[in-house]
Amino acid sequence: MELRQLEYFVTVAEVLNFGRAAEQLGMGQPGVSQQIARLERELGVLLFDRSARAIRLTEAGQRFLPAARAVLVSVEQARSAAIGLSGRTLRLGTSTGLGERLETVVAELAAQEVQVELISTSTRARLDRVRGGQLDAAFARGTDEAAGLEFIPVWNDAVLIALPASVAPAGDIPLKDLREMPLRITPRRNNPPLVDLVMSACAAEGFEPVLGPQSNTLQDTHAAIGAGTPSWTVIYESHAQLLREGRVVFRRPRPRLALTTSLVVPAGTTVTGELAALLAACRKASDRFQ
Repeated sequence: MELRQLEYFVTVAEVLNFGRAAEQLGMGQPGVSQQIARLERELGVLLFDRSARAIRLTEAGQRFLPAARAVLVSVEQARSAAIGLSGRTLRLGTSTGLGERLETVVAELAAQEVQVELISTSTRARLDRVRGGQLDAAFARGTDEAAGLEFIPVWNDAVLIALPASVAPAGDIPLKDLREMPLRITPRRNNPPLVDLVMSACAAEGFEPVLGPQSNTLQDTHAAIGAGTPSWTVIYESHAQLLREGRVVFRRPRPRLALTTSLVVPAGTTVTGELAALLAACRKASDRFQ
């Protein structure tokens, strides 16, 4: 049994989707699936029920999850203790799509000689880990309240429309012009703030979008949009800036859409030391890319 297998298992268990877990881990889905299967063979039990369209934890998986988390926490505590001899590492929860803002934050912290460990996982998992002390802070979009946590707004993330280059007009796109085109968007359970933002904006323009097929990853969604029947989705501008336009292009919607990104810390935290440096870095990132 390897630590990476436990990390892969916990990530899949938190999002219940192999594709999204692989995206968060920064690797291919086959590699994640293979390591989970290897772990199941070593344990002699199935950890996930794959019989339905949506996977779920088996009874053995439910029992194994807290133990796997405990092992990873113990390893992190040991690492922190060792690093503490030469300087503390700031454990920061992140997500996909933070773009150059995240690069700026990390660069600013490095200039202050603050070591950073970036951990990318689902919003729910990030909040749970901040609350439980496994993360010092985390970024979260569109969420501003949760028990035991404090949310400090740091910047606004503009939301763009992604659609086929073959049908995209120049300039901003009125949302109502998309009423007949299928919307490919993640299920609400994966990103309630973003889905609610888009649905509310469409309702305000007098229509309910036609929902198209869903994909496991944004990359798959863009491939489908670029190659299939015209459809559209949404993407954070900070993420779009890292992608090359080709068969899929990005346009600003009218009215404009945005979500606030906050830095999440445990409630009652005194913002000093590394956290103060982190907030200062966030302010510089906000000023640079506003």
